[in-house]
Amino acid sequence: MIFANVYPYYVAKAEKKGRKKSEVDAIICWLTGYNQRELEGQLKKEKDFETFFKEAPRLNPSRALIKGVICGVRVEDIQEPTMRLIRCLDKLVDELAKGKAMDKILRTSVKY
Repeated sequence: MIFANVYPYYVAKAEKKGRKKSEVDAIICWLTGYNQRELEGQLKKEKDFETFFKEAPRLNPSRALIKGVICGVRVEDIQEPTMRLIRCLDKLVDELAKGKAMDKILRTSVKY
């Protein structure tokens, strides 16, 4: 599955609920460590999800805090690494579309 082919659906889902493309991009950059320019480059190269995540500069260690159900499956129960990252991204975009605040989506308000 090509990341660039799915990306417009993430944006459309967010925009349909009054959120912005820039927020979707911020979520993707937070998860992967890409900056905006690098993200746009990856979209142009039409990499598959596995390559997109393998080439990520720095997967965010806070991704382990992403929990819950997406597509009927608990994110934290997914064992296959690429599928787990895909579902983490799905979950983050879903939270955005449901109106959750960006600091909560990006797990920045979590107290340790």
